[in-house]
Amino acid sequence: MNRKYLFATVLLSLCLASAALASAPTGAIFTTVEDGSEVNFNHYAAKTDVYLDGGPGPGAPQTAAGLDDGRYVFQVTDPSGKVLLSTDAAKNRRFDVKNGIIIAVVTGAGITQHKTGVDIDHGAITVQLMPYLDTPNNGGVYKAWVTKEADFLAGCQLLGKSNGLDIVDAGYKGGNCHGFVTSDSKTDNFKVKAKAIVEIDSRFKDSTTGLPIDGPGITWYDTLGCSNQKHAYYAPELKINHEAHVEATEVGTHLIVVDNGPGYTINKIRCPDGTIIWGPGVVKVPIKSDAKDLTVIIDIVLDVTP
Repeated sequence: MNRKYLFATVLLSLCLASAALASAPTGAIFTTVEDGSEVNFNHYAAKTDVYLDGGPGPGAPQTAAGLDDGRYVFQVTDPSGKVLLSTDAAKNRRFDVKNGIIIAVVTGAGITQHKTGVDIDHGAITVQLMPYLDTPNNGGVYKAWVTKEADFLAGCQLLGKSNGLDIVDAGYKGGNCHGFVTSDSKTDNFKVKAKAIVEIDSRFKDSTTGLPIDGPGITWYDTLGCSNQKHAYYAPELKINHEAHVEATEVGTHLIVVDNGPGYTINKIRCPDGTIIWGPGVVKVPIKSDAKDLTVIIDIVLDVTP
């Protein structure tokens, strides 16, 4: 067996085993502006512009799963997860999901409500991430996190905090970032007032026609092991050309998991270094600098089934 294929197969098995053991929610989260519109390269002019949305995600097919119903907590950190940038108590940073989309922020006595908007696509609620501090990251990268409230409280308990909702910061211990356990969390990166654009784009093509295919997706594992789903679509006004895009990536090694899906099987994956993985696999993508423009391309050939 090809050694590189074997390595990719082992990585895939590890990723899928980790996902099976973790309780990370289904669907995707993504940053947006107040009305749910997508922003070029997740690159914002001001911190107040950034809102959180959740569901199937941009470009996802109608059959794609949204977030699991329930109550969630969110936070903003630097890309490493070590520095908590959110400045209000966790009880203020909660929202409820029903039928796969955000329907409301949590309100009540002693809670300072975050500003909200309405998503123009699904009528979902969007939640402003402010207040949060400036990132210490030289590339201007921020990381937005979401986890289920029950998992957040359990994560705080592991850090010795029994009142996680009433405090701002429960602390940090590798793999547990302020109560957000990486394997239980979804993340999305964004930039504010930064110039460099660093992204990973996965493109899908039909093995018979060679034409691009929109709808198939990948699972992105960031440098901490948190995951999110991205789907290929076409939005030329946003410079998205039939691709599943991961924006504002931080320095370190990211994993892109490519697997079979409804109506197609993976024929081959051309990795950024030119190597080929036959069938499903995991692509390791090292990002060495966030100080200059960089687009990493992964080309994926599909066998479409009737």
